[in-house]
Amino acid sequence: MSTLPQTLFNGLALGSLYALIALGFNLVHKASHVVNFAHGSLLLLGGYLVAVLHEPLGFLGAVAVAAAGTAAAAMLEALVLRRVRASGGAVPTILTIGVDILLLTELGRRIGGEVLHLGDPWGDAVASFAGITVAQARIASLLVTLVLVGAFLAAFRWSHWGLAIRTLSLDEEAAALMGVRGGRLRLSAWALAGLMATVAALFLAAFPSPGLDRTTGLIALKAFPAAVVGGLGSVGGALLGSLVVGMAEAAAAGYQQQLSVLGGGLADVAPYLVMVLVLMARPHGLLGSKELTRV
Repeated sequence: MSTLPQTLFNGLALGSLYALIALGFNLVHKASHVVNFAHGSLLLLGGYLVAVLHEPLGFLGAVAVAAAGTAAAAMLEALVLRRVRASGGAVPTILTIGVDILLLTELGRRIGGEVLHLGDPWGDAVASFAGITVAQARIASLLVTLVLVGAFLAAFRWSHWGLAIRTLSLDEEAAALMGVRGGRLRLSAWALAGLMATVAALFLAAFPSPGLDRTTGLIALKAFPAAVVGGLGSVGGALLGSLVVGMAEAAAAGYQQQLSVLGGGLADVAPYLVMVLVLMARPHGLLGSKELTRV
C-alpha cells in the first residue's frame, strides 16, 4: 500500500535535484545560446571539493569553497568560449564537450575506485511519516531546492538581472543598445549554474547513495533530458521537465517487478525514453517555443 506514496516522494525528491541541474543547463543556454555539456564535470568537481575539504574546513566551509570553485566556471566562458562566439553556437558547444572530457578524466584519476563521503550532517538518518520511510537527506534536498528555486524564480521574474537576462536572450543587439552588458550577464549565468550544480552534488552523493564516485557526474546527463523535455531555454520548462523525468524514473524503479517484462534497468533509460516520446509529439519541448528566423 505504501509503494505509491513512496514512489511519489522519491520522484519529487529526484525531480527537485534534476531541477537544479536543468536550470543550470537552461540558464546558460538562455544567456549564451550554448549547451554546456561540461555541466556534469562541474557537478563532480563541486562534490569532490566538498569531499576532500569537509574534514579540515567543516561541512559548511567546504560547501562554500566548492561553490566558489564551481562558480569560477564563469572563467570558462570568459577565457575560452567568448573567443569563439562569432563562429556560431555549435563551436562553443563542442568546446564544452572537450572541457568535460578533460575535467572528468582528471577528477576520475584523482578519485580512482574510491567512494568519497561528503561529511553531510544528515548521515544515514531516516524519518517515517504517512506510512513511508525516507532519508532525512532527501527531505533536506527538497527544502533546500525549494528555497533556491524560489529565490531564483523571484530574481528571474522581478529583478533587473532577470529582466536583462530575458532581454539578452531575445535580442543581443537590442539589449546592447539598451545598455545591457552581455559579458557580465553571461558570467553571472555560468557562475550561478555552477553553484546549483554543487548543491545538487551534495544530495546526489548523500544517503541512500553510497557516496561520490567517478561516475556521479554522469547523473547530469539524466537532467539534460529534463531540460529538453521542458523546452531548452525555458525556465518553467526546466522545472516541469525535471518533475516529469524524476517521476518517470522513480516509477520505473518502484515498480520494476511489475515492469520486468520490459527488461531490467528500465529506471536508467526512463529519462531518455520520456525525452524521445515528448520530442516526437512536441519537438520544442512541453513549454518551449519555436525559434523565429529573420529572412
